[in-house]
Amino acid sequence: MHSREIFNIVKARRESLNVTQETLAQLSGVALRTLKQFESGKGNPTLQTLQKLGDALGLEVTVVIKNKGNNV
Repeated sequence: MHSREIFNIVKARRESLNVTQETLAQLSGVALRTLKQFESGKGNPTLQTLQKLGDALGLEVTVVIKNKGNNV
């Protein structure tokens, strides 16, 4: 999944819950500036930031690491 897709999912979920960016920032403990950058497609959130946002929005954040067949 590309970053833009993640940004869109978070923003759509926030909007579907009628939660403002300010409220989500307070609920998640993520700085408002960070959230605004994230939703506008700027910035590169850490997994910790994604987890905080996911927890506040009722989203599950899962990381999958796969070997692409390279024998490294």
